[in-house]
Order: sequence, then structure tokens, then C-alpha cells
Amino acid sequence: MSRVPLPELPGRVPDSQSERRLNAIRREAAQSGVVSEKGIVPAGAPFPQASPQTGYYGVPLLKEPQWKPEVPLYFFVGGAAGASAVIANMANWLGDDRELVRSARWMAAGGGALSSALLIKDLGMPSRFLNMLRVFKPQSPMSMGAWTLSAFSTFSAAAAFASLVRDKLGPSIAIRVAENAAGALAAATGLVMSSYTGVLIGATVIPVWNENVGTLPQHFAASGLNSAASLLEVFGHVNSRALNLLGISASCYEVAEGVLLESKRHRINEPLHKGWSGAMVRAGGVLSGPVPLALRLAYAANGNKKLRRLAAWSSIAGSLLTRFGWVQAGRASARDHRIPLELPEGTAEVRKTSHQIALKKPA
Repeated sequence: MSRVPLPELPGRVPDSQSERRLNAIRREAAQSGVVSEKGIVPAGAPFPQASPQTGYYGVPLLKEPQWKPEVPLYFFVGGAAGASAVIANMANWLGDDRELVRSARWMAAGGGALSSALLIKDLGMPSRFLNMLRVFKPQSPMSMGAWTLSAFSTFSAAAAFASLVRDKLGPSIAIRVAENAAGALAAATGLVMSSYTGVLIGATVIPVWNENVGTLPQHFAASGLNSAASLLEVFGHVNSRALNLLGISASCYEVAEGVLLESKRHRINEPLHKGWSGAMVRAGGVLSGPVPLALRLAYAANGNKKLRRLAAWSSIAGSLLTRFGWVQAGRASARDHRIPLELPEGTAEVRKTSHQIALKKPA
């Protein structure tokens, strides 16, 4: 049987000309740290030609978040619990409403315990959560989040227990000192607890999350404050003027955040405006922004408590939808193969800098 000769491909067999060119490229890289020559693509070679139009063989370059529903629910519960600890500490220092302090402390403690359970449920087993505490990395949002959750759960539970002992045995100096210290630490870690999840998702390569990393922590913190004040109102504190003012402030911020998101029309933010994820994010913004704001202002004008309860339920639903909507937007963003392949403005300079870093000789 006679052999069929293979077609000769350019560059298949090294010759003196290709060797001289390779040596010139090496010298250029060694001297300047930049390679200006283009690579060789032999005719018929199965090299991928990725582009924003075709993608990489039609396969997304990024992996979708694999989070189960426990994670966005954890974002909601943790945000509300952290804000509750802050409310409890403020009410304890600035007011005389012991009932509000007690309720906020127990809501923070219960939210901390439930947050731990939700996170462990998503991880699959408790040992995986404990393994996250083996390392303390300030530069890692996930590591700091695990430590923040542990500290917050401990301090909020201690503050709730001290509050219970104070109500049973009386406000002795030792008990008050213990409650105030635990409450202050719970509030400090609660501030981080209510906002760090925005940092966590913003510090990823998911385009829509990373694009909004500058506002996500404040957005989640305001949403957590809104839901915390609303939950306390649902549990009976509808006469607290301070809670209504906190709800109005949080709703105003949510309105401003919604306007900001609507103004960002770059295609990176398409998941926030289109599809199922866009519907969820927008519905969450409406239910936690303009709707409760209008209802709370109407309550302030006529004193109808039904309006305030409606505002509370609207804020809770909006805050929950916001978390699920942002997670769904991350999934939609990861499926869009076009965004990672698009060349942003100034890419040539960025590419030159990256080549220089990659090709520099080690010291």
C-alpha cells in the first residue's frame, strides 16, 4: 500500500529562517520585555480563534456560580442579623426602649445561628466550615467572611444571653458591663456581616459582579438595614419612630441605587436589566425602595399602622429578591461568552504592561 504524502504546512519543519526569527524574538523579549511579533498559525491547524462573536468553540470562558439557594438566603439572613446587632446597640445607648433592645439582640443571635447553619448546609458538612477557620487571610473575602460569621455569632449570642440575665436578675454593674461589651463587639462585627457579602461576590471574575464592586457592599448593607428594621416592626415594634426613620433612610438609598443601576447601560450590566435575573433585581429594587418609602411617608403623615406593616413586608420581600436576583445575574453574566473576549478601551497598553510583567527575568 502506497503512502499518501502529508501536505506541507508552513513552519512544520524548522529551517534556518524560522530559527533566526525565533532567536530575534528571544533577544527582543530579553532586552525590552515585549514581544511585538505575531505568532504563526499554520494553515489547517486546529488552533482556536476566539472572538466576541464566536466565543471559544461556543463554550463560555467562565464557570457559573454553583451556589445552591442556601447562599442567597444566607446573604439575606446574615445582612439582617448584622444590622439588627447595630440597631440593638444604638437603642441600648441612645434610647430607653428595653423591649426593642431585647428583640434586636435575639434577632441578631438567631440570625447568626441560622447563617451558620445555611452556610454549613451549602458546604455539605460542618468540617468544611471548620477548615475555613484554619487560615486567617485578610486579603481573602471568603476567609474574612468565615471569621466574621464566627465572631459575630459568638458576640451576638453573648449579648442576647446577658440581656436575658439582666432582665431576670436585674441590672447589676457586672451584667451591664458584660452586655454592653458583647453588644458593642456584636455591632462592630455586624457592620461587616451586613456588607461583606457584597465584597465577596464583587471580588470575583464574574463581570457583572466585578463591574459593581464599588457599590455592592453599601447596597447590601442598606438592604440589610431595611430588612432588619422591617422584621422588628413585623415582630411588634410598630410604634418605634426610630425604626421608621431607619426604614425611610434605607429606602432612600435603595431608590438612589436603583437609579444608578438603571443608568449603567454597558452590556456588562445586561443581566441587571434583561431576562429573569433583570426582572428579579428590578422587582427587588422596587419593593425595597420606592414602595416602602411611599408607604412610610404616608404613615408619618396620617399614622395608619397598616401602611407601615405593608412597608415592612415590602422591604423584606425586596431585600430577599435582591439577593437572589444578584446571584442569578452572576450566572447569566458567566454564560455570556462575549464579555471576557471584548477588548476594553486602552487594551493595547494593558496588554503591553502584562507582557512586560510576564517576560521580565526573575531577580
